[in-house]
Amino acid sequence: MDKTHLADYAMKEEFSQGRKFKEEKHSYRNIYQRDRDRIIHSTAFRRLEYKTQVFVYNEGDYYRTRLTHTLEVAQIARTIAKALRLNEDLVEAIALAHDLGHAPFGHAGEEALNDLMKNHGGFNHNRQALTIVDLLEERYPNFKGLNLTWEVREGIAKHTTKYDKETKIKEFAPNKMPTLEAQVVDIADEIAYDNHDLDDGITSGLIEETSLAGLALWKETNLQIQKQFGVLNPKIKKYQMIKFLINRSVSDLIEETEKNIKSLKIAHIDDVRNSKIKIVSFSRGMSEKRKELRAFLSDNLYKHYRVVRMSDKARRFIKDLFKIYVKMPLVLPTEYRAKLKKENKYIVIRDYIASMTDRYVLDEHKKLFDPDTQV
Repeated sequence: MDKTHLADYAMKEEFSQGRKFKEEKHSYRNIYQRDRDRIIHSTAFRRLEYKTQVFVYNEGDYYRTRLTHTLEVAQIARTIAKALRLNEDLVEAIALAHDLGHAPFGHAGEEALNDLMKNHGGFNHNRQALTIVDLLEERYPNFKGLNLTWEVREGIAKHTTKYDKETKIKEFAPNKMPTLEAQVVDIADEIAYDNHDLDDGITSGLIEETSLAGLALWKETNLQIQKQFGVLNPKIKKYQMIKFLINRSVSDLIEETEKNIKSLKIAHIDDVRNSKIKIVSFSRGMSEKRKELRAFLSDNLYKHYRVVRMSDKARRFIKDLFKIYVKMPLVLPTEYRAKLKKENKYIVIRDYIASMTDRYVLDEHKKLFDPDTQV
């Protein structure tokens, strides 16, 4: 990235706190581009393809997975970063890493693991993502993990949304604000999450379009599309609605953030870190409209009986596996049995289950509990 393009308040490479283990500079890739590439080539990143967002992977090929969600977050975040003249490479690296620590079966899986680990440190996917990039990914001869830069790791630890709580770690100065790049990823995650869940909900038939008519955002966007295109084919209209909704959210976010930067007199990265409030934000009007949409999704999609059934099954599968591994660690694969000699049993089991894809959980459950399935 051309350094002259970056705003004064962007996170520049020369101000980086670097890596835990020093490495030679690359001849044509900056430090955040190298982080991005390491994340993309990691095992944990590939496994996101078969980890649930809302719908379990075998419900259909159309629905989002953690991987497609991650790519959408990265795309939205880069768009915002470019408009605000932030470091797009740093934004992309944080975005691609932000969900690496998720357990199988989405938030239901995470809740189950957190409950099972309540006497052993609990489970938090931000902390798990850090464990993955710092320790569990083994690809280099001189150190464990991916040896990512401090800023990417901070972005993972401080990732905060409605569903994600900041992991307070002393190394990352919990009393300081994260970079604007990290703040952009947080909001891009919310934009992607809400709109693709709306898309998947309509496509699945769990949400009827007529039930959306009373929502301010949906109503305003619908009128805008009618004015521009007239009557559209329902399938085309749905795609256009989602596209327009994302664009409205992104545009509002950029405009409001620019106002915040000006009113708060943000002129340097230190001003960002010392700010008492998040600088990247929606306008009050957009926040209220998005709050209404999220309440609708909670009542009509996340609490739909089919989603509740899937989530309940997921919790039972994970609890079954966890309990049998604790009771009989000898059933664990060789790699994890070897770890038991040096590490806490519960931590080893946590890492093993968290690394699983949805289909791996289902296969493993069959092998251990179905008498007709070969082990």
